[in-house]
Amino acid sequence: MLGALSTREIISLGVGLVLLWLGLWLASRAIRRLARRLGDENRERMEEIEGWAKQLIRFLRTTVAVLTAAAAVFIILRDLGVTGVPRLSAETVTTWLAVHGLRIVLVVGGTYVLIKVLHLLIYRVRILVSREGPLVEVAEQQKRAQTLGRMLRMLVTVIFSTLAGLIVLREVGVDIAPILTGGAIGGLAVGFGAQHLVRDVISGFFLILEDQVRVGDVVLINGRGGLVEAINLRTIVLRDFDGRVHIFPNGAINELSNLTKDYSYYVIDLGVAYKENVDRVMQTLKEVGAELEKAPAYREKILAPLEVVGVDAFGDSAVILKMRIKTVPREQWTVGRELRRRIKNTFDARGIEIPYPHLSVYFGETSKPFAVEVTEQLARREPR
Repeated sequence: MLGALSTREIISLGVGLVLLWLGLWLASRAIRRLARRLGDENRERMEEIEGWAKQLIRFLRTTVAVLTAAAAVFIILRDLGVTGVPRLSAETVTTWLAVHGLRIVLVVGGTYVLIKVLHLLIYRVRILVSREGPLVEVAEQQKRAQTLGRMLRMLVTVIFSTLAGLIVLREVGVDIAPILTGGAIGGLAVGFGAQHLVRDVISGFFLILEDQVRVGDVVLINGRGGLVEAINLRTIVLRDFDGRVHIFPNGAINELSNLTKDYSYYVIDLGVAYKENVDRVMQTLKEVGAELEKAPAYREKILAPLEVVGVDAFGDSAVILKMRIKTVPREQWTVGRELRRRIKNTFDARGIEIPYPHLSVYFGETSKPFAVEVTEQLARREPR
């Protein structure tokens, strides 16, 4: 089968393959050294960096193996006399592998390394966000940095992967000029046919640019609430308290309420019995709020004293008092539950009644109360 190959061609092919695998070995060694150096500089992400290095080396080995196998298949098919197969000689294959094949490996490998290095730099810039100052400001800065970092990593991956793909196509002999021209025309056509997609991308861009919502916020979107797990150019992902994941196209967001932007409030509508002195109850509530504010576990979570607004409504069986307490983002529920617990215990200790719904029936002066009427009936039946 290989009789058509001369000794010189076989030797050239062997030398080309040896050189290709030698280049792979040198590249793998350089990648491991780079991974160790980056890991030493960033201990927190050492395992992730080592994982990147192993994936890149595995990819390079697979690429070289595929190129070698493809070259061998072309030569074998040609020697078998299969028509339509490009007439490749060992010298041609060796030259192509040594020039174009090596370029493809270097472009793909270099692009992969560049993307990962840029991802790492974006991460390092994000962790350099100031961690000093008020807790609220630090939390807000970190959430915004996390959201922008995710978006930048996505853009870096798309841009450099596209450029690398075009270079690889050119190396394998594909004219990329029609692709670029057709891409522009096709992009215009797709723009008309995919208006919803374009709308989602534009809406997502402004969501991030205007800092309306960040990863880690708790929001209500179109009536659905949850924790923001991801913000993409096309979609936003929420996970609710039950663990369910809700995905909303950015262009379909009609209502967005951010419950944890800069700070949060926990609001309580509390009912007390009509017989209670309202001023005494309000003073008690302020004392409970002051004690909670001094508690070590809640001191840093509370941004302002409990604000007792006053009497908000007269209910059927209770006087409704409204109050609120200002907290750092995402801590309003923790603080609010503890505040309710302390209010209940304090009211029980001081004899302040929190009434349950009840109904008093009054028949007017012509009718006696039900209890009096029953007592009189029982008195009439007693034997004399």
